[in-house]
Amino acid sequence: MSGILVAGGAIAALFASTVSAGSAPAAAEAPPEGVRVGIETVNGSGCPAGTVGVSLSPDRGSFTVNYSEYLARVGAGADPTGFRKNCQLVLNIGSPAGWTYAVSGLDHSGYAHLERGATGEQNSAYYFQGSSGTTSVSHDFTGPYDDEWQTSDSASMGELVWAPCGEQRFLNVNTELRVDAGSSDAEHSVSFLAMRSTDVPATTYHLTWKRC
Repeated sequence: MSGILVAGGAIAALFASTVSAGSAPAAAEAPPEGVRVGIETVNGSGCPAGTVGVSLSPDRGSFTVNYSEYLARVGAGADPTGFRKNCQLVLNIGSPAGWTYAVSGLDHSGYAHLERGATGEQNSAYYFQGSSGTTSVSHDFTGPYDDEWQTSDSASMGELVWAPCGEQRFLNVNTELRVDAGSSDAEHSVSFLAMRSTDVPATTYHLTWKRC
């Protein structure tokens, strides 16, 4: 099968927020100067130390996360625990005083080789530090498939939930890849799902900004 597999869905509410009624943000504006994005901690079988990086786009409207070893695999010669890989990132998104942001879209991409009868699954969960709410997004893949893949999720302006104004909250991002051999010939073949790509970043988080 050729071409990029594209899947999409709406994100009703990515994050729980504690913005008070008296400090509701105004209309969306161009990203401000002084935005910073960094990784505080990395943990998980899919992102060993030194295999993940983050970068802010020149227009400050998005940031990307790249992985170099994020791959789940099942079948001949595969590690018995290799069918599931996960990565937990704690991100520090520094916003200038008087500004707040929301994640308005997510793009994940990678490469998949799934034998006929095998399936794959990509899961994501996002929340602010200290928040009691977590929103999860899941995408399924079915073999036979041997090509790049991409999933996209987006939220409308009315669905966005904003980071608390005047507070520093780390953004927690948990992702997972799973592969199931299913009815494929796992003794003589390998199926895998990777969160990485040679042409586009593995993950892009689109940001929308407002004044508090």
